[in-house]
Amino acid sequence: MPEMPEVEALRAFLAENLVGRAVVRADLAAIAALKTFAVPLSALHGMEVTGVERHGKFLAIDVDGTWLAFHLARAGWLTWHDPVPATPVRPGKGPLALRVAFDGDPDPVGFSLTEAGTQKHLSVYVVADLAEVPGITRLGPDPLAAGFSRDDFAAVLTEHARTQVKGLLKDQSVLAGIGNAYSDEILQAARLSPFKLAGSLTDDEVTGLFEAIRTELTSAIDRAVGEKPANLKDGKRSTMRVHGRKGEACPTCGTPIAEVSFADSFLNYCPRCQTGGKLLADRRLSKLLK
Repeated sequence: MPEMPEVEALRAFLAENLVGRAVVRADLAAIAALKTFAVPLSALHGMEVTGVERHGKFLAIDVDGTWLAFHLARAGWLTWHDPVPATPVRPGKGPLALRVAFDGDPDPVGFSLTEAGTQKHLSVYVVADLAEVPGITRLGPDPLAAGFSRDDFAAVLTEHARTQVKGLLKDQSVLAGIGNAYSDEILQAARLSPFKLAGSLTDDEVTGLFEAIRTELTSAIDRAVGEKPANLKDGKRSTMRVHGRKGEACPTCGTPIAEVSFADSFLNYCPRCQTGGKLLADRRLSKLLK
């Protein structure tokens, strides 16, 4: 799943390549992906892009005051085209959800939104106001926002004291932009068990986790911004220290990275750095809550 660093890199790429261009056409291939109907996709035709914003893991393209917003979900991605393929977009069951073309010289440029797999969760919105996008209105604070302080973060932990820190970091209504992969990286950097309760952290642990969030996300954004969309997935995987590294040596202490599997996801951690050398079975069986 694209998380804050990759989505921010996509935002920067789209802003650089789309601002000032007019929409030539917007073709929907997956009818279910479009979640709004008051403003049709055709309303974008001929309108000029004036900005691109990121809200958590949402991207929002400002087209002369009308917003084209989308969330790539777990298996979605954005592919850049220069030029846009001439093949007509046909609704169907394939991976293509949406293709948008913009004026170019001499041929249109643009992007496609695709989603792998049979479960389709990628979502597209065309709205006059981003407040009309439910997922954006539900977002918690951006942990990299200039006004989000260590004390603000401590207040979040207190409010969700009975929540395990792994789940808290991933909850978009609590903190916007962090997902499964970067939460693993953050918790390893902070040397915290993923199952530790938010309300049980000491003052030093709160500070360490706050600093780890900002350091890990800022570093990842710095690496990602400037890359082409096609390179972002491999770039993310190659820089992970613990996520997706089961059995490999922890770069901090050399202990083999461990994994906890769930029905539809997994987490990775270092037993020595994070859980005092103990292996976690799963959320139901683990006793490592302190």
